[in-house]
Amino acid sequence: MRLLLINPNSSTATTQMMVELAEQVGPAAIIGRTASRAPPMITTVAALEASEPEVIEIGLRDGADHDGVIVAAFGDPGVHALQQAGIRAIGLCAASMLEAARYGRFAVATVTPDLVSKINATAQLLGLSDLYAGLWLTPGDPLDLVGDPARLESALAEAVAACIREGAAQAVIIGGGPLSAAAQVLSRQFDVPVIAPVAAAVRLLTSPS
Repeated sequence: MRLLLINPNSSTATTQMMVELAEQVGPAAIIGRTASRAPPMITTVAALEASEPEVIEIGLRDGADHDGVIVAAFGDPGVHALQQAGIRAIGLCAASMLEAARYGRFAVATVTPDLVSKINATAQLLGLSDLYAGLWLTPGDPLDLVGDPARLESALAEAVAACIREGAAQAVIIGGGPLSAAAQVLSRQFDVPVIAPVAAAVRLLTSPS
């Protein structure tokens, strides 16, 4: 099985990190593609929407040669258009919410306040509002935080703890492709499942069902 991972952010380092983590999950070969017309890290709805045309372009060009396409941004830009074109595609937000819902009540811990409305809307679109406990944010500038891995992990750990304590979450999603390495570390620190969206997308696309 071959999966295409499209990074809507224009960071090749982030693409490589996500590809490496995806390859640890299952038996699929992961081929990464990086957008060139977006910022290194998408933090606003406007930037997310602006990334859609290139995601669709890459997916239509390369997706037919793969068994599935992962759109590796937490706002799932371009996924619907690719699905409408007959390509088996999933975004990080939808994949992780579908997995988290299997555990019961779930929440999201993330760094991007400007994407809250988009993330909340995805839970509603998937019909998961009754299980969605909400979203908890880290303080400070998202780009500064992501540039300091130790600080990022610490801030996300506090957000995950708040999801569990205040939201009674039975599973917590780390909301963002560039946060994948931190998600992997945090998954070993809590008694409830801490879900890395890239891993969730791989599991969904490689599942027999």
